[in-house]
Amino acid sequence: MKKLGGLFIFILVVAAVIVATGSLYVVDETQQVVITRFGEPIGEPITTPGLKLKFPFVDTVNRFEKRFLAWDGDRNQLPTKDKRFIYVDTYARWRITDPLKFFQRLRDVRGAQSRLDDILDGETRNTIARYHLIEVVRSTNREFKANDDLVESNDRVIEAITFGRGKLTEEVLATAQTRVGDLGIEILDFRFKRLNYVNEVRQEVYARMISERNRIAEKFRAEGAGEAARISGEKDKVLKEIQSEAYRDAQIIKGKADAEAADLYAAAYNRDPDFYRFMKSMEVLENTLDSNTTLLLGTDGDLLRYLERMR
Repeated sequence: MKKLGGLFIFILVVAAVIVATGSLYVVDETQQVVITRFGEPIGEPITTPGLKLKFPFVDTVNRFEKRFLAWDGDRNQLPTKDKRFIYVDTYARWRITDPLKFFQRLRDVRGAQSRLDDILDGETRNTIARYHLIEVVRSTNREFKANDDLVESNDRVIEAITFGRGKLTEEVLATAQTRVGDLGIEILDFRFKRLNYVNEVRQEVYARMISERNRIAEKFRAEGAGEAARISGEKDKVLKEIQSEAYRDAQIIKGKADAEAADLYAAAYNRDPDFYRFMKSMEVLENTLDSNTTLLLGTDGDLLRYLERMR
């Protein structure tokens, strides 16, 4: 009997422990809880942390995050109002504001992510389709700061925007928030993570950039050719001035030398006319004769007379 009594007490203790374990649960500070009985929610959601009670075996604890949750959209190819196709990658932050309604409408986070895919992707597509590409790409009408070497690239007028990418994100966020109001969630923020052109538009943009750079390069080359021509013209002008001055100085020096030579010749002639004529005759012979020249002289010529005298 004692053994049976001890076994009975042990069974009661084990059963009490199991019942107590199934009746108690802990709610973390980052969690909120919805209790369901046979799959149906009962009572109000539990949002305060601490140790809580429930009916064992029949009640189920469904835990949901209090913290912000991330939504990362798919990279989609979307058309703008001016029929330009771009790739749009988006993201958002959201949270569960009404866990009971969230459980009834979406069941879990996976269901919520799927519903957000439909809402946010759809609103993104609708918003971008209502605006031109420049409104999606640019955020403000600030002036572009160009490199000093490419100042000419700003000659082309940049189209001004009316709304900009910031306004588009606000529009998507506001519209999406109205659609999730009855889902027990709140979209806190929405952003365009990345925008990129499709291959066709990208090639067109690259071609435009190349054409712009080629235009700038041609302008620089033309300016360089003009500067080279100017420098070459100045060089030729200075060279001609130097040559002209040198020729003038040379002619002056030559004239002075000829005058001095004439004076010397005249002085020599005045002192000894015969010697002067003899020297001039020798100069003529030196300038006119070589080893292959045969010279015929008349008997009455001065050259023969001088040669005969020397012999």
